[in-house]
Amino acid sequence: MTPSSVLLTATEKVYLGERASTAIATEAERLGARRVFLLVSRTLRRETDEISAIRTALGPRLAGCWDGMPPHAPRSAVLAAAEAARQAEADLIVTVGGGSVTDAGKIVSICLKHGLREHDDLEPYRVYVNDAGEVIKPEFEGPDVRVINCPTTLSGGEFNPLSGATDEKTQHKQGYEHRLMAPIAIVLDPALTVHTPEWLWLSTGVRALDHALEALGSHQSNDFCDGMADSALRLLVEGLPAVKADPSDLDARLKCQVGAWQSMIPIIAGVPMGLSHAIGHVLGGTCDVPHGYCSCVMAPSVLAFNAPVNGDRQQRISACFGEPGRPASELADAFIHGLGMPRSLAEVGVGRDQFERVAEYTMHDFWARTNPRPIGQAGDVLPVLELVAGDAP
Repeated sequence: MTPSSVLLTATEKVYLGERASTAIATEAERLGARRVFLLVSRTLRRETDEISAIRTALGPRLAGCWDGMPPHAPRSAVLAAAEAARQAEADLIVTVGGGSVTDAGKIVSICLKHGLREHDDLEPYRVYVNDAGEVIKPEFEGPDVRVINCPTTLSGGEFNPLSGATDEKTQHKQGYEHRLMAPIAIVLDPALTVHTPEWLWLSTGVRALDHALEALGSHQSNDFCDGMADSALRLLVEGLPAVKADPSDLDARLKCQVGAWQSMIPIIAGVPMGLSHAIGHVLGGTCDVPHGYCSCVMAPSVLAFNAPVNGDRQQRISACFGEPGRPASELADAFIHGLGMPRSLAEVGVGRDQFERVAEYTMHDFWARTNPRPIGQAGDVLPVLELVAGDAP
């Protein structure tokens, strides 16, 4: 028996299948919020009536609304959103949108607490890897203003006290973490997600799938986390093709949302991810690859790369796909192909001329050192990138 522990977050409630407008108004009343600040998707605000419905439900509690968060949450945009929330005297932040909106809202809460206004003000609060390869998580007081997340994609970041923002000066996506950065409530409204473009829904669904793949592949997991990852993988393997076949299938959409939630539990509990996530952070923040596409490209190849050291654990992954006798990397590859997602770096605009930089930045990611097959230097990352180079020049 190997002793382990399970970390818990500060999230108090998750709504399943409730309309976002109703759930948000209910939570605002429960929390006694009087100055609710909305940080929302620009598309949802301008091309649907979803944000209007939320504004109406909040009534006089609404203090402000900000949209336009770019992909990968650049520091400048996070600081702009924080200033808008500060001017609104927000006592509750509500995010409605994809992973970048979700991440930004949680970091905004830290900006409000600590008076962060300039680019370099964020520097002391970010997670980093020192020269010895140790992950350093700065200690600081948690936010006073809590967050409610209403996700429209499947990346699952809403369940995590860790958030990412991109430093535009270095083009490096960096993490920020505090237990109270986890939202106080989460709203999983499948009807809200019908507005999400198919490519975005499916690719972030593969991102959630990748959480489960790397948890089941980790030697640092345990029976509880393996069970969550197993269930998540099965729900996503069933739900994602069903939504692709019928975008109006709200039951299948909710199945995907629950799968994304379960896929995050091992990460939150303390199971480290591996090379797919480490490389993915760099592809996103440095090469501007959409969040979900990073996992579409990297996940199967990382499975193949790690198979010599965790092949026994990967057998459970194969069972979740329904073919226990077939290699997990092949099954993941076929599944992602079946969803119509990209499977090479060339397809997402990353050429071999960027590989060395990607490899170097990967070594600064906090999950590079926890890959099942040890990664000791940037040169160890290059063979994995070559596996998925495609026809990159």
